[in-house]
Amino acid sequence: MKVNIVSRSGREFIKGGLELNDSATVADLQEAIHKRTKKFYPSRQRLTLPVQPGSKERPVVLHYKKSLKEYSDGNQNTLTVVFKDLGPQVSYRTLFFFEYLGPLLLYPVFYYFPVYQFFGYKGERVIHPVQTYALYYWCFHYFKRIMETFFVHRFSHATSPLSNVFRNCAYYWTFGSYIAYYVNHPLYTPVSDLQMKIGFGFGIVCQLANFYCHIILKNLRSADGSGGYQIPHGFLFNIVTCANYTTEIYQWLGFNIATQTVAGYVFLVVATSIMTNWALAKHRRLRKLFDGKDGRPKYPRRWVILPPFL
Repeated sequence: MKVNIVSRSGREFIKGGLELNDSATVADLQEAIHKRTKKFYPSRQRLTLPVQPGSKERPVVLHYKKSLKEYSDGNQNTLTVVFKDLGPQVSYRTLFFFEYLGPLLLYPVFYYFPVYQFFGYKGERVIHPVQTYALYYWCFHYFKRIMETFFVHRFSHATSPLSNVFRNCAYYWTFGSYIAYYVNHPLYTPVSDLQMKIGFGFGIVCQLANFYCHIILKNLRSADGSGGYQIPHGFLFNIVTCANYTTEIYQWLGFNIATQTVAGYVFLVVATSIMTNWALAKHRRLRKLFDGKDGRPKYPRRWVILPPFL
């Protein structure tokens, strides 16, 4: 089979195209492109079928496991695909590791080291119990996230653009430092003992619930990340589409009840806004995929992310 590779502008990307076996898969094509170009390794490639000029339809993305014949549309000898460079890529595990490592390492700096001397505070610093418990809570959360990244999560996409590492690290590392600065501040005023216990107690329950939600999501995919979109069932997923986001939001609510800083609530609002947008997109996608037509199951009626009760 001959495969012609063109750019999105229609120009020939690999002169003369490529000759592949009739049984070749999209993954074989990606490897062949890599051998010819060197720079464009498979995870950096996005291959689609051509669309008619002026068409508003989204192009069909070639799945790496499928045979090229499945996309040939009756022509078994020639196939034209459109190549797009996705730019430098990193694995999702690498991305998540670095974005979570920053808050895990930066927060203890504000607790253990005399950094506030550089901000003009020369007096003796008194560490309140809530500040110590907040350190344990914070470090447990981000250590848990890193462990889930390597041992729980299964990713449908192998890689992410390298630029996301800098963007995500800027978000997590900045907010981590921002919150740590105020929670560990020498002038910090602790909440009541009862409020602290309620906040951390509720937050820990939500962290454990969040971990269980991730286990449920893990079981929807095979070890290689395949499995496509499925309807999650069980536990809080019977109530909300994105129970993992719900428990993530509530665990930070618990942290803020216990520590009560403006910085913490700013982070909560921003994080809730981001996760709500993700949840709305996923909810719409699942409702569209599982519409009850042509033998497909119908997506059950659920809240998107936050039910009207805790």
